[in-house]
Parts: sequence; structure tokens; C-alpha cells
Amino acid sequence: SSGINAEWPLRPGVISKWDRSISFEVIAHWLNLMNADGWIPREQILGNEALMRVPEEFVVQNADYANPPTMFLPIENILNSMEPDDIIEHHPTLKKMYHRLSLWFNWYNTTQVGEKPTTYRWRGRNDTTTRELNPKTLTSGLDDYPRATHPTPDEYHVDLRCWLALAARSLSTLGDVVGTQFDKFKETAQLLSDNRLLSELHWTGSYFADYGLHSENVGLREIRFGDHVDKERVVRKLPKRQFVPVQGYINLFPFILNILEPDAPELGVILSSLRNTTNLWSKFGLCSVGKNDNYYLKYNTAHDAPYWRGPIWININFLAIRALHHYRRMPGPHQELAGSLYTELRGAVIQNVYREYTRTGYIWEQYNCETGRGQSVHPFTGWSSLVTLIMGELY
Repeated sequence: SSGINAEWPLRPGVISKWDRSISFEVIAHWLNLMNADGWIPREQILGNEALMRVPEEFVVQNADYANPPTMFLPIENILNSMEPDDIIEHHPTLKKMYHRLSLWFNWYNTTQVGEKPTTYRWRGRNDTTTRELNPKTLTSGLDDYPRATHPTPDEYHVDLRCWLALAARSLSTLGDVVGTQFDKFKETAQLLSDNRLLSELHWTGSYFADYGLHSENVGLREIRFGDHVDKERVVRKLPKRQFVPVQGYINLFPFILNILEPDAPELGVILSSLRNTTNLWSKFGLCSVGKNDNYYLKYNTAHDAPYWRGPIWININFLAIRALHHYRRMPGPHQELAGSLYTELRGAVIQNVYREYTRTGYIWEQYNCETGRGQSVHPFTGWSSLVTLIMGELY
């Protein structure tokens, strides 16, 4: 079998509702793969059969490339649900985890930083490709999600900044639980959760966005080499440094990772626009890219079908529903709207996954934004299994 660092660590969030010890065991196995610098590989390819199924370019991995530290999601959830007796029982395990997680965080906070203070940048984007409509960011876990069209060292990514805010917040809590020094993580969490600073770096006035060298008019045109047909990118408008004006999952990260304060004006804007049926909202869940966006359902090369450019993904919908549940319980001007959106989105996702399961017998990797039909890999009980937590309202 094989596993991906961004996906597998989400499963303990499901498993912990039945057996917390198994969740700790899964997390420990991933942490034990860490090298001396604090890097954890993206791919775990176990055995010849798994090796045959993994594309060759993913086998050898670069120790400078990160993946989303999703492991902090189940850790934070478990910590928030532990009773004093649970903490005593698991204290030795938690203390060992704290030291490994601290090393992991420090690796991120030194290798993935941007050129501006408190900004972060995913590594691994191809800045010389002529075949991709928008150079992929495999390290982000959202492979072909559109970023700045022309990768540069001075671009910075809002989702990675939010992941690091979550990680620092979790480490601060864990350090407090195990009784060790955690001030630096508490201070970092406060810095990265500062809504004013976050908005200065990433808020466009209507949504949160990446920043980089971006052209708003690119396309693919057909080229021929004898009998071989391919496509190459055409840049019809010169790129400029700006917020990347793509509507999709990336815009939501300060919201879905609970970085925004309950009374933040930006939260009100996000919630008010979330229900827009010409953008992310559908009868089946939130689409990965807005239906009115130029990248919606666009191929990235002659052969790469849209992956994070329209289809509905249960992992991000889970985070959105979880965030709505959080904000509907927090007193503030957006509490009522969060509550109504929670009820509607939760119902839409559950009904569609169940409908497709009864129709096909499978849980799917993703769901069609226009029909709700399951598509891509199946059976897929990886992060799509998070639907069980949505059903049980276990966040």
C-alpha cells in the first residue's frame, strides 16, 4: 500500500471517535518517519505492488518540499476532547509527540518561509514549464489548484500561512498539557492569527488570496510534432504582481481553519458570499473552484484533467462545515448566518454522499459539482470518510 502525508493523518480524526489509542499509534508511525531535520516525506510507498502504482516522478522525494501539516487537525481535536484522566493515561505519548511535532514545526518555519515577514511559500512549483496552463503546486495537496501563473520566490500562499497558524496553536495547547515550555509557540500562534496582519497580507477587499506574479489571460494552444499533438501555454496578457484573483477553496482557509475572530468583518463577507450559486455553492457541496471562474473545469495540460478545478472534495467541505459549527456557537454578528449555512451545507453533503453510495455502492474521491455524481478513485474511504463525522456532528 501507499500513503500520502496530507491525507493519511486526517484519518485519526475519524478513528479517535472509537479508539484514541489507535489514533495515537497512526500519528506515531508518521512521526517516526521524520528525518533529523524535521522533514516527513510526502509519499509512503510500501512494497513492490504499491511501487508499481506510483508515478516514477513521485518515488524520489525532495527534502526541501513540504506537505500540508494536516496531522495537527486530529491532534487539536483530540486535545480539546480529553478529560484529566485521559491526559494522565496518555501523558508519556503526548510528551514524545510534542518533541517530534516541535521539530516538524521548526522545519516548516525555516524552510517554507516567504520573502516578506510572516509569509509562507510552497516549494516545488515549475517556473520554466511551457506545457501547463498554471504550474501545479503538488506540495500544497491541492495539486492543480490555480496559483500565480508565473512562480517566483517572492510569491506567498494564504493556505500555508493558515496551516502554520493552526500548527502553532496546537503546539501551544499540547505544550501546556504536557507541562513543558510552550511560550514560543503561543507567541507564534498569536502572530499568525492576528487578523489585522493577515488581512494586510492576503485580503483583497472581497476575499483572501495568494499573492504573486500573475497573468489574467493565459490559454493552451495545440502544437504538432509530426504525428504527435500536444499543447503549450500562451500568455496573452503580461503578468503583474498582484493578488491572484481565483475564486475557490484557497480563499476560505482563514475561515475553515478558524483563524478569523467571530466578529471579523472579513468573516461576514465570506459567509455572505458562500451561498452564491454562481460561485462555490452547489446542491451537493462546495466546489473547489467557482463556477464563474476562468479556471473552472479547465485542463492544465493536453492530458491533465481538472482535479481541484471544480469537483467537490469532502475534506474541504468537512473543514467548512466544522468551521460553520464553530462560528454558529460563537457570539457575534455572524452567528445566525453561520448557523443557517451550517444546516444547509451539512445536509447537502450528507445527502449527496449517501445518494451516490446507494446508487453505486462506493464512497468516491470527489463528486461532480454539477450533477453530484461520484467520480475519480473508488472505493475511496480516505478523507471522504470524514462524512461520518459530519453525520455525527463530531468536529
